[in-house]
Amino acid sequence: MRSDLFSPNNAETAGHRGMALQNSKMVKVALEGEVIARQGAMVAYQGQIEFEALGSGGIGRFITQQLTGEGIPLMRAKGRGDLFLADYASDVFLVDLEGPHDGLTINGRNVLGFEPSLSWDIQRVQGAGMLSTAGLFNCVFTGRGRIAITCKGTPVVLAVDQPTYADPQAAVCWSAGLQTGFHRADQLGLGTLLGRTTGEAFTMSFAGQGFVVVQPSEEIGGSLVSGTGAGQQAGSSGGGILGGFLGR
Repeated sequence: MRSDLFSPNNAETAGHRGMALQNSKMVKVALEGEVIARQGAMVAYQGQIEFEALGSGGIGRFITQQLTGEGIPLMRAKGRGDLFLADYASDVFLVDLEGPHDGLTINGRNVLGFEPSLSWDIQRVQGAGMLSTAGLFNCVFTGRGRIAITCKGTPVVLAVDQPTYADPQAAVCWSAGLQTGFHRADQLGLGTLLGRTTGEAFTMSFAGQGFVVVQPSEEIGGSLVSGTGAGQQAGSSGGGILGGFLGR
């Protein structure tokens, strides 16, 4: 049998341990233990691997989601074998956190998987207040370990060396030490009253020293960390962490 499909470029990668890129759209985890991934992200696996839907992962996160209706639908994969993760052919990037003072805030829709050595929590975005129902909460990772994040298209990494703003649905992740806020883009006026707006009601502001990663696509939906929305795969739990916790 002959085809470009069987090119070495499409062959399974080998010779690595843990989480690595299979290609630009897929992560391969050479599993010897466990890894945490978004529900529905598994596209294939080999070997002896068991999957377990996670609940809130702690009373603090349970309360946060109960109050906000937001969370990341996660699962634990454990065993020995090869696990392949993807999300609707989104581009995948690996980020290594390298110590207790290394932190990254991530839009929950862009979390594909991470090593269990990392600490994580859902936190309120500073300055969000009650200005918008989008982007009030995000996921903060700290410690030492690897995270796989997704981007819809090729992202831009902005150095925050001057006042920086991004659409809250396009912001993928940013340095955990940055100060964030919400800025009203549409000013109330005659055009707004007549239904003419810029289409950008609110933007997120970033200040301090660090970076912001922005994708060339705006997620559809109300929440940055919602488990339901265009980015969720078919077959995933529609209720996020809270739904998984209460449904089991």
